[in-house]
Amino acid sequence: MPAPTRLLLDCDPGHDDALAILVAAGLPGVTIEAITTVGGNQSLDRVTRNALAVCAVAGFGAATHPVVAAGCHGPLLGTLSTDPRTHGASGLDGPALPAPSFALDPRHGVDVIIDTVMAAAPGTITIVPTGPLTNIATAVRRHPPIAARVREVVLMGGGYTKGNITPAAEFNIHSDPEAAAIVFGAGWPVTMVGLDVTHQALATDTVRARIAALGGGDARPVVDGGSRAAAFVTELLDFFAASYRTKQGFASPPVHDVVALVRAVAPARVGVTPATVEVELRGQFTRGMTVTDFHGRDEHGVVGQVPPRHLVATSLDFDGFWDLVIGALARLP
Repeated sequence: MPAPTRLLLDCDPGHDDALAILVAAGLPGVTIEAITTVGGNQSLDRVTRNALAVCAVAGFGAATHPVVAAGCHGPLLGTLSTDPRTHGASGLDGPALPAPSFALDPRHGVDVIIDTVMAAAPGTITIVPTGPLTNIATAVRRHPPIAARVREVVLMGGGYTKGNITPAAEFNIHSDPEAAAIVFGAGWPVTMVGLDVTHQALATDTVRARIAALGGGDARPVVDGGSRAAAFVTELLDFFAASYRTKQGFASPPVHDVVALVRAVAPARVGVTPATVEVELRGQFTRGMTVTDFHGRDEHGVVGQVPPRHLVATSLDFDGFWDLVIGALARLP
């Protein structure tokens, strides 16, 4: 079981973001303190609506629920470019989305990030960003003391050998590279969970069958052979699988954002290596690339001279990962 963890999820749901929220909700000892949304996979209004719908699927109600707040509409520079080919017009196509079970917090998401971190004891809040890093960068620029109080930032984004929106850059980082550069440079502990590992976290036919087969029991209602949440996830992954086959030729879809969530709450399931990550901001073909130095090179190229400033995910315990994910889903309504 994961160690007790208090999470702030910053996301743009998104099929894999939605699954990460549900897994966090189903893990014992894990508390979702807040969910903040950012324009990314779809527009801010759509991803915020999706976050509230997923919270309803997770069983959160009017009496007990995490704070959910809408954050930044688009990147620090330039304009938002969404990904409807992967996530559909709603950002969460496939399953029927339930009505929200509680109201959106009236504060801006950036203020919620700052308030949540500053109200907690130092070293107790882990931030898990799974979309563009605009909210997180804005929060640490507006109130730098949060950098010293956060336990760690475990982000889904980047990659040390590949991109997916361009040959060099991953979608979340490419969507707001200036924000990513601020987050990597803010001085807090950062773990990058990038494509090199998330592409190993495939929701194979066997995995999806296990989720679909989650039974009722314990007075939980059964829908289509599983709990309400399991039925929702099955439909979610069916759509995601079809879009990944069409867009990128994957036989099974990678659940990128869930890997960052699992690293934050059960770090033994996702191996990491110390490194230093810099974000390319000016390259004609490489803007948004996460340039990763595992060897501590100095300005002369001599290795071992510069201490690493970050951790980078480099391996995945596939079976342990999916056992934890499916176990969490089984605890949901």
